[in-house]
Amino acid sequence: MRPAMFEHVNLTVTDPDKTAEILCQLFNWHIRWSGPAKDDGYTVHVGSETAYLALYKPKHFKNGDIDHRNIGKVNHLGILVNELDTVEKCVTTLGFKTFNHGDYEPGRRFYFMLSESIEAEVVSYSS
Repeated sequence: MRPAMFEHVNLTVTDPDKTAEILCQLFNWHIRWSGPAKDDGYTVHVGSETAYLALYKPKHFKNGDIDHRNIGKVNHLGILVNELDTVEKCVTTLGFKTFNHGDYEPGRRFYFMLSESIEAEVVSYSS
């Protein structure tokens, strides 16, 4: 039996279109689909041909509804890139602050807050 393959994660966000636009700019992804979703909400699927993030906004959203510290919530997204320094320049150009830089075996990394509640780790195993 072949191992299962990761296909998607569904995240609740305050602005699916804006979040998708940022992800497309930073990681050369594309919007695969967008439209009506569960409970009269709205979803944007953004990613590659093989995997994506479903960015969901419920119809009624209150600030404070999302908290990554709760059990069962996403701690951070890990995104693998080939050119870490180039991506970090794009991240800072878009106005994000990077933090927690690390150079460890087998790679390098940095983090940034993609939104008020979604942390992204960008990692590269390239030399």
